[in-house]
Amino acid sequence: MVSAGPHSPLMGGDKSAAAPSPEAAAGSSVNVSGERAVSQNVVAELLGAFQTISFTELGFAELGDVGGRLGGTLGSSRRLCEAGPGDRRCWFHGDICDSHFVKLLFETEKIDIVLHFAAQTHVDLSFVRAFEFTYVNVYGTHVLVSAAHEARVEKFIYVSTDEVYGGSLDKEFDESSPKQPTNPYASSKAAAECFVQSYWERYKFPVVITRSSNVYGPHQYPEKVIPKFISLLQHNRKCCIHGSGLQTRNFLYATDVVEAFLTVLKKGKPGEIYNIGTNFEMSVIQLAKELIQLIKETNSESEMENWVDYVNDRPTNDMRYPMKSEKILGLGWRPKVPWKEGIKKTIEWYRENFHNWKNVEKALEPFPV
Repeated sequence: MVSAGPHSPLMGGDKSAAAPSPEAAAGSSVNVSGERAVSQNVVAELLGAFQTISFTELGFAELGDVGGRLGGTLGSSRRLCEAGPGDRRCWFHGDICDSHFVKLLFETEKIDIVLHFAAQTHVDLSFVRAFEFTYVNVYGTHVLVSAAHEARVEKFIYVSTDEVYGGSLDKEFDESSPKQPTNPYASSKAAAECFVQSYWERYKFPVVITRSSNVYGPHQYPEKVIPKFISLLQHNRKCCIHGSGLQTRNFLYATDVVEAFLTVLKKGKPGEIYNIGTNFEMSVIQLAKELIQLIKETNSESEMENWVDYVNDRPTNDMRYPMKSEKILGLGWRPKVPWKEGIKKTIEWYRENFHNWKNVEKALEPFPV
């Protein structure tokens, strides 16, 4: 199941130290909640091992063909499609903040494993809609983990963010570093972590928390920096840079992050936190110039500057999020997709699919609030 709610721009005992094998999982159902760039790939990978994937979206994705593919809401059950022969997927349209719906879903679908991606994630928006972020990200997570606990699911994976650490110019964060979030989005994710972790501390309910670097790849909504810059340039518009553009971010391709989640699903220990990071780091201005080179086919510094528009910075904008990822590396995970390969695939996907997004113009503004 991929869970979510209408607020998103989209999606005891320890009996689960490892995920079931494909053979053992023949009757298992998985709940995956969230971010399209990652969750679609997670679902695709899980289909080979698990008989049923049910998923609930925070709201319909802006891709124009989603309504047609899913067929609209079918009655009070909110089931959006009936699985065909051999199809192990099933979608439900619901809200993670609707405790009655979530509880009923767990009771009727017999879910064994939860991967919870669903959240409000746009940092810019969080500054002006902080209460909404708190409601969806904190209350919604509490609803979901509570229902999962009552249903005695075998493992609950909560997908958090490197932003809970706050920024650092030099010190690398490991999983024991204190949480010092500096924006409402990161604060809501940090608070949600506390609720999730409390279910392990109090009930020994098998939860696992992940904190990943920035994800990029196909299917990501254009409010995020990479698809935003790509989309702007492909429509002959300038990349909007917050502040100096010297802030750096670590970028992981979507399929590498998917492999990380599957590794945690299979090998992650209940009660633990895993950083999912990469040594590949790039400033926002460098990112813009690389995309300008690839899309506008120019290496001229002056020409590249013509495609950049410097705008006011966010109220707070952390310079770096350096993380240590030794724990998940110890489980055997490694990022595999080089930047040049991943970014070319991403550019090509948006070239072919951007027209399918609906109501995307607002997302391309410097501060889409």
